[in-house]
Amino acid sequence: MAKVLKIRDLTLRDGQQSSFATRMTQAQVERCLPFYKDAKFFAMEVWGGAVPDSVMRYLSENPWTRLESIKAAVGDVSKLTALSRGRNLFGYAPYTDEIIEGFCRNSIESGLGIMRIFDCLNDVDNVKSTIKYVKKYGGIADCAVCYTVDPKYPKLSFWDKLRGKKNPDLVFTDDYFVGKAKELAALGADMITIKDMSGLIPPQRVSALIKKLKAAVSIPIDFHTHCTPGYGLASVYAAIAAGVDVVDTNCWWFGGGTGAPALELVYLFCQKMGIELGVNMEAVAKINAELKSIRTELNVSVFGKDKPAQKAFNPLTDAVPAEVEAELNRAVKAAQSEDFATLLAAAQAIEAYFGFPAPNKLVQEAEIPGGMYSNMVAQLQALKAEDILPRAMELIPTVRLSAGLPPLVTPTSQIVGAQAVNCALDEKAGRAMYTTKNNQFVNLVKGEYGKTPVAIDPEFRLQICGVREETAYDISKYQRQPNPKLEEAGGVLLAENEKEELLLELFPLVAKPYLTSVKKKAYEATVAASAPAEKDAPAAATVKQPITGKTVVAPLPGKVIDIKVKVGDTVVPGQEVVLLEAMKMENSITADFGGVVKQILVAVGDNVATDAIILEIGEAAPAAAPAAPAAPVSGNKVVAPLPGRVIALKVKVGDAVSAGDEVAVLEAMKMENSITSDYSGTVQQICVAEGENIATDAVIMIIG
Repeated sequence: MAKVLKIRDLTLRDGQQSSFATRMTQAQVERCLPFYKDAKFFAMEVWGGAVPDSVMRYLSENPWTRLESIKAAVGDVSKLTALSRGRNLFGYAPYTDEIIEGFCRNSIESGLGIMRIFDCLNDVDNVKSTIKYVKKYGGIADCAVCYTVDPKYPKLSFWDKLRGKKNPDLVFTDDYFVGKAKELAALGADMITIKDMSGLIPPQRVSALIKKLKAAVSIPIDFHTHCTPGYGLASVYAAIAAGVDVVDTNCWWFGGGTGAPALELVYLFCQKMGIELGVNMEAVAKINAELKSIRTELNVSVFGKDKPAQKAFNPLTDAVPAEVEAELNRAVKAAQSEDFATLLAAAQAIEAYFGFPAPNKLVQEAEIPGGMYSNMVAQLQALKAEDILPRAMELIPTVRLSAGLPPLVTPTSQIVGAQAVNCALDEKAGRAMYTTKNNQFVNLVKGEYGKTPVAIDPEFRLQICGVREETAYDISKYQRQPNPKLEEAGGVLLAENEKEELLLELFPLVAKPYLTSVKKKAYEATVAASAPAEKDAPAAATVKQPITGKTVVAPLPGKVIDIKVKVGDTVVPGQEVVLLEAMKMENSITADFGGVVKQILVAVGDNVATDAIILEIGEAAPAAAPAAPAAPVSGNKVVAPLPGRVIALKVKVGDAVSAGDEVAVLEAMKMENSITSDYSGTVQQICVAEGENIATDAVIMIIG
């Protein structure tokens, strides 16, 4: 009897997140659902990751509805899966057991079958509570070990070796990963996933690791990877040959590239290996028919244009080209004989024939997640500091090692990447590295995220945190989010039930405006329905005048979340005019020239493409006679080391400060950055307000 390999379909979560920034609407999902029930996947990853955040943030949709609608369509045929960050759940803060239990119970009641649980530090203590409550309410605890690699340390010179210098010992060995799997199995894990979030595991490494895991634990092993650096398909083939129980794939049109390998290419390989998938490929073809159109729709809505796609292929109706057939035979032989170099070449040749994206050599060389790299690029574009990207990339191993070698997975990838950018900016400005620290990096080094894979030097912790001792996060200090009454919505509570309360706890910055909008619209609809009918006045047409002045354009696709100017305002070069949200980051859009705002061509909430015109700026009117200058305030200036939003002022005029004291908190790159004074003295003037967006080198306060 042929062996059965189980397939977890990632298309509706990780697939669309990897390729289309999680912008798949509820309506687009529902177009595919009639065929998913017939497809009979072992599991479908449909929730968690960025889905709950993004459906509220960008689509104004309810995350719970997303999960419940899929359950209603698929029933019990496939187990629905979500990705969760252990004690951090879907958010970034460590949550209390009360919140974890409520979240697990509601998720399972809404249709979730499997919770894939990971911790960004591979700290097993951080997943205990989630395992406990998932199993308590009848779910399957799929515990993931995050695969990562040791940094590429500089090659030691002859003289370094002579002096006895050596690079650190390797940490992320096979024994390390097997040890973590055994700890998780002892805690009650129902299955173990090798979570290769960066696609960095080559075929030879996954083959050896699968065999060791199968020998060490008695529960099923799943393999999850991505194709960005070029290993993905070959490594899945190697995992299958090594006896893995489950592999993660995407349907054809969402496969390859930054996502997981295409199911159809796994199907062809398994046919030759005599392995059954238990998947109805005819139903998969019907899913793909919808996905092809959805792919085009998402490309246009997210990126502003349709991108080249792989060749169409249906393994049930299309003949396998002779070239592909030969490479498949070569791949099977290589996998069976453990000739991994040949296996990799054959798998890459198959993907190249069909036109899947080529391996990203930069990501492969840097050994970081593709999403981390794209976030850094977007951040530096927003900072207008693209020139420091090479240096920021160089600094990642140093920053990571100093912080205890955390795996580069959400949120630690973002924390380390943002801090590497801060360090590069510090260097460029002639400041010492770590002058600018994001608070999340401080908390990581302090110990609030959990145990790092290697111990952090107490002297470095003193430099960053002001203390030498590791300090764990105190759950008892957790404060629930405020849940006010919304007067604009008839006095109802912002969160009216437990599911809404959970959204508010996990995504406070996103859930608050989303829930407010939902409640306000419902209230206004009720008021309108009860009011006397009035004849609708014709809507005023939006008139766009021909553009004759200079334009401010979007440097990347995103959503307009704030417009900082109005028609008639005078702006100066470098002034922030719009706030654009892209890849979950707030990007400050500034004017490169001065003048008067003639037209604003977008509205808050609009999704704009790269190079979309945001506003038009014309020549400024002749300047009026200058007013008498205010009396200057003498003293030392505390300036912003990078652009961002002032979220807290820690002092007031008249306060005495010492050099090194925190005086403000600046939000930039989705991180909280502590602004400290280089001077001792008295606060003479505060030049910004909380909530204000400021540019690099903007004066925050003056200390005399």
